[in-house]
Amino acid sequence: MLEANSSNHLGQGLAFPLQVNLQGNLRLSPQVPNIEESMLVILRTHFGERVYRPDFGSRLGELVFAPMNTQTLLLAKLYTQEALSKWEPRIVIDAIRTEADPVRDRIDIIIEYHPTDSHEQRSLVYPFYLNG
Repeated sequence: MLEANSSNHLGQGLAFPLQVNLQGNLRLSPQVPNIEESMLVILRTHFGERVYRPDFGSRLGELVFAPMNTQTLLLAKLYTQEALSKWEPRIVIDAIRTEADPVRDRIDIIIEYHPTDSHEQRSLVYPFYLNG
């Protein structure tokens, strides 16, 4: 039985980007940092980029060079929801917001989530640049 504050079910994995620790082994990323690294990998990966898993990733790459308008903001939100719901089973998405930053030509995608079997609220901001 898991305790209320236990997060052992989240596990750990290789850190991204790959790094070596002081002992010369690949650095591991524990629990919540590993989830956030995984979320970033999912959102940054375009469909077809993975050889043996061509459907891995998100459709956000389709929005590069799209105009900064309401439709693009809604599509960014939808594509983020689709990708994370499919590829990151360790989280429950509570809300996704998109905020336009026309000065930097980017969309800030704010993902509010909590790990499964936990009510610890977390958020991750993913800056998506429209100019590639």
